[in-house]
Amino acid sequence: MMKQKKQLIAFAVLVAVAAIVWFGQRGGPVVGSNRPGFIAENYQPLPVDNPALHWSEWDKARHTEYQSNGRNPFSAQAAPPVAPGSLTQTAQNNNGAGRFHPQGPMPAPPPQPPVWPGNVSFFGYGTVPNGTARLAFVSIDGEVQVLGQGDTLLGRYKIVQINNGNLEFQDISTGLSSTKALDADKAGAPPA
Repeated sequence: MMKQKKQLIAFAVLVAVAAIVWFGQRGGPVVGSNRPGFIAENYQPLPVDNPALHWSEWDKARHTEYQSNGRNPFSAQAAPPVAPGSLTQTAQNNNGAGRFHPQGPMPAPPPQPPVWPGNVSFFGYGTVPNGTARLAFVSIDGEVQVLGQGDTLLGRYKIVQINNGNLEFQDISTGLSSTKALDADKAGAPPA
């Protein structure tokens, strides 16, 4: 009996709060919206010298035919950039629109990311107890070396960052970066 009374009181309080909120939202005016001509009073027309239709421009646009530049409009991949003036019209399709093909040398392929040396394995990482940066444990032809962030490996690779499962490194000569995953077969449990 007592539980039912508490439920009825809670229900009545909730209904009262909902009614207050509903009437408060419904009855409150939106700032400036109940004044007549509210929309029109802030309207400013665009600064156009002659608002009449420009029939010559409209006619020119209406008679323009689409000519493809070689890019597929249904692909998210952008067409490779071509220097201006290096396009020639090589074929005509049935509608008379030309197809364009680039002339000249093909662009060089992007440089390949650096490759981790085959005689080096990244088998673990750790930290010094006083909270310094992480250290990477690598083995070069069976010889263990401990490297920190910013150190060089074999005089060619700079250690950029030491993460939980990989090591980010940069080829000093090219400036290109890559990652090396932790060698799972040579790694023990990572130190705490």
